[in-house]
Amino acid sequence: MNMAFTLSLYIARQFTYATLAVIAFLTGLITMFDFIDLLRRVSTRPNVPTSLVSEIAFLHIPFACLEILPFGVLLGGIICFWRLARTSELVVARAAGISAWQFLAGPVICAVLIGTVATTAISPLSSVMYRRAEALDRQYLRDNNGKSLNMTGGTLWLRQSDNGLVSHGTAIIHARRVRLSGGMLHVGAVTVFRMGPDDDLITRIEAESGYLGKGRWILTTARLLRPDELPEAMGEITLPADLTLAGVEESFASPDTLSVWALPGFIRQLRRSGFSTIRHRLHFQTLLTLPVLSGTMALVAAGFSMRPARRGGVVRMISFGVAAGFALFAISKIAAQFGETGTLPPLLAAWAPTVAGLCLAVTLLLHLEDG
Repeated sequence: MNMAFTLSLYIARQFTYATLAVIAFLTGLITMFDFIDLLRRVSTRPNVPTSLVSEIAFLHIPFACLEILPFGVLLGGIICFWRLARTSELVVARAAGISAWQFLAGPVICAVLIGTVATTAISPLSSVMYRRAEALDRQYLRDNNGKSLNMTGGTLWLRQSDNGLVSHGTAIIHARRVRLSGGMLHVGAVTVFRMGPDDDLITRIEAESGYLGKGRWILTTARLLRPDELPEAMGEITLPADLTLAGVEESFASPDTLSVWALPGFIRQLRRSGFSTIRHRLHFQTLLTLPVLSGTMALVAAGFSMRPARRGGVVRMISFGVAAGFALFAISKIAAQFGETGTLPPLLAAWAPTVAGLCLAVTLLLHLEDG
């Protein structure tokens, strides 16, 4: 038992080094291509500093690390087990009576721990940095015509163009209560700041309630406030709206900008407001599957790369392992698309590919170990 533990610890150490090295290499590769793409976009905007490219590319690093983590575990595991098989270390271990399940315990536990750290620690860091990168991208590199939307703490903040008072004006709408009912967006305790092109305040509107109609906001029991003047009761006021209800739903916080710790509360908030929570629930379940998926990739790597070199066909088996990893990735993306459209429940769409890959890996190892 002591020999099996020592060997498992040794293999786990080799596996961890190889996996972290592959993850770092793949993350660097993705960051380089991201940097080149950002340079291409900045080249058409002479007023944007080139230093912004480096900042956005740097802010994307944790997100890229999360995206390629399963592949990093797969390729790192294949490299580790192939090297051990080539040097006949695995052959000696099995000849000494140590089964594959014993010396694979350490690498699998390490893979699960890597996935757990990614979910619990890297995900919050990624969400903060990705949110900042999206804000910079939206501010400097996108043509959004002044529109932006955010919902935090159960309130709604909306910035849109407003040419009703002056040309190139802006309206900032703040609603303290948001509710979706009967296919309409209802807001309560509304404040509208109507500003000029230089962000100088022209008027302010306060209303008890309102709703988003077709191309317009309808505010009821409204008051108009101008600088150095008394409030004026206006009754019902109509303002142009740049967004539709579908646009409002799509403009809420992207799941990638929320950590695994913030997602449950945000999902409850969206559900109370009546908005669709499918994308956020799917992303939350995907983050939860990451530790299991990492362990699955470690088993897949072992199953396809532990073939003794003297038996031949090693390159073919490794190629099959890489292909199996890509197939699992493709299946997970297809399942995610079905989940986003509502065809599959988010729980099933996130976990089904991982469970299928785990069954494949266990079956392969059973065949390899027990024939």
